[in-house]
Parts: sequence; structure tokens; C-alpha cells
Amino acid sequence: MRRYILAALLLLCGCSQGAGGTPQTGLPRDHIVVDGRNGPAAFDVQMATTNDTRAKGLMFVTALGKHEGMLFDYGKEQPVAFWMKNTVISLDMIFIKADGTISTIAENAIPYSEAPVPSSEPVRAVLEIPGGEARAQGIEAGGKVHAKIFGNAPSP
Repeated sequence: MRRYILAALLLLCGCSQGAGGTPQTGLPRDHIVVDGRNGPAAFDVQMATTNDTRAKGLMFVTALGKHEGMLFDYGKEQPVAFWMKNTVISLDMIFIKADGTISTIAENAIPYSEAPVPSSEPVRAVLEIPGGEARAQGIEAGGKVHAKIFGNAPSP
């Protein structure tokens, strides 16, 4: 267990290295769909696929549309942990396994908090959406996220 926590902290997203004071722009985008109790929820997401883009994440972003977010892709399942340092808005963090199944959801992460928010198990990706939106859309653990990275992209 101690080794898992150490590994998660080493992968902590949002660290201040290269964070700068402005939101990152120009990231690749993707259209994803998340299955929820209320039906499918579509999101236009920025793709954070490098150490630098994952580290900065949504820091300094002052507004996020209801159907916008960021998808952090690690390429393979691993323990991860996030924090909200320099993150101005509340976020829901959806931890996703390699097959697109939602592992857990951390709802309404507190802006500027430096407390780690770890995955409960190794995950391939994390989807960040506006705080409260997972509950509003009926998104729950066990549901599916449909995206290119999981090989189950929604039809155009």
C-alpha cells in the first residue's frame, strides 16, 4: 500500500514545474461521450498527453463550459493522483480504466487545494469536467467513456 501511495504521489498532476500563470492553449481536441443514468453526455475535451500538458492541466482556467473538459491520457494503466494547485474552478475528476470503464469519481474538487486526489486503482486516463457536472449528467462508476484512446470512439 505504501508503495502505491508513493507511486501515485510521484505521478501527481498539476505540479508547478513549467506551470506558468496562464491557461495552456493549442492542445489537440477530441469529442467524447460518457454514458450516464440520464443518457449519453457529450464533451469537447482538450487532450493532455505529455508530462508537461498533464502537469499543467486546467491550471489558471477561469471558466469551463458545461460540455467541456480535459482528458489526461497516460497511455497505460497506472496509479495517478491529482491536485488542484493553481486551479481556479471546481472540477469533477473521472478516473477511467483502459477499456473506458469509469473506476471512480472525485466530485467537486476544491479550487487551489494541494491535497492529493488519488485513483483507487491503476487507470489509463482521467477526465476533468466542471464541478457538479458528473452528478448532473448521471455519470457513475461502472459507466463507459467512449473516446478514440479507448478504441470505442463515438460515431461522428
